[in-house]
Amino acid sequence: MNDKSFRFRMPAEWEPHRATWIAWPHHEPDWPGKLAAIPWVYAEIVRILAQHEPVEILCHDSTVHARASEALEAHDVRRDRVRLHDVPTDRVWLRDSAPVGVLDRAGAPVLLDWAFNAWAKYDNWQHDARVGDAIAHVTGLPRETPTRPDGTPIVLEGGGIDVNGQGRILVTEEWLLTDIQVRNQGLGRQDYEQIFRDWLGATETIWLGEGCVGDDTHGHIDDVARFVGADTVALAVEQDPADENHPRSMDNLRRLQHVAASGKAGPLRVVTLPFPRPVIMEGTRLPASYLNFYIANDVVIVPTFNDPNDRVALNTLADLMPSHRIVGIHAVDLVWGLGTLHCLTQQEPAPLSARKVN
Repeated sequence: MNDKSFRFRMPAEWEPHRATWIAWPHHEPDWPGKLAAIPWVYAEIVRILAQHEPVEILCHDSTVHARASEALEAHDVRRDRVRLHDVPTDRVWLRDSAPVGVLDRAGAPVLLDWAFNAWAKYDNWQHDARVGDAIAHVTGLPRETPTRPDGTPIVLEGGGIDVNGQGRILVTEEWLLTDIQVRNQGLGRQDYEQIFRDWLGATETIWLGEGCVGDDTHGHIDDVARFVGADTVALAVEQDPADENHPRSMDNLRRLQHVAASGKAGPLRVVTLPFPRPVIMEGTRLPASYLNFYIANDVVIVPTFNDPNDRVALNTLADLMPSHRIVGIHAVDLVWGLGTLHCLTQQEPAPLSARKVN
């Protein structure tokens, strides 16, 4: 999409990145009893990503900075591709608290710093709400705060949206249109579609129904459906009728099939991926999903769960994205924090002027 009538365009995740942003784990209540294991998972994530693009890491304080350095050194991470920044955070889920990178009409990156209120659920979000200012300071990129016409900041999280970079966006009704964990009181379907058009360059909003079981964000799209190409959506589908994810995923499949059949905005191919076995910790079902993968430059990191469907998911994604290296990351401990790889990363797009011309 090259429509100059739009102020901004959100690139697809597979478009070139300047860097990936993450925040180093430090908040023990997010992983009760398991925090000690999580930094080592992060170090492995950074080791893989740093082979493909720079990684910028926010560290809550000097102690967290030192621990991050130690873990990265132990995992033999390319330090020439990694920078650590002392920036206070409440949690590590930068997909939601960090700004969303878009391109302006000239192809230059701009940071859209949506308001953040911890998913309208938690009361400790004040540090996370200032992450956008810190990233803008480090990068020197312009920062915009999306607002309603009356000037009220718009609350939005990056995990709730997925785009193909050519005008289509995926979201769920559960996230934005129900009366639980309300982000923006008074906004309805048409209001959000206008917001996506104005700020992300999205001309077609595809509304799915619900997210997956165990998702405490109440319906983020990045556990159930993701674009893997301009006209291809990967969808998590649970085939077992006895599983709570079955009716949710079948409804989402019907919705996508309807969009594909209508052909109003061009072709749409739907490819299904399984869910892993239910991952239970202390009686709580966790939001384990292969769809929480992250696409970086020439590599896709995919959460795995010691399940036979790991192989199915990895092979399917390899077929769908043949130009990318597909790497599984063990996420059984990680998902105890109610998020995995996509939740903890946020891409910074490369400017058009820096992209290779083939």
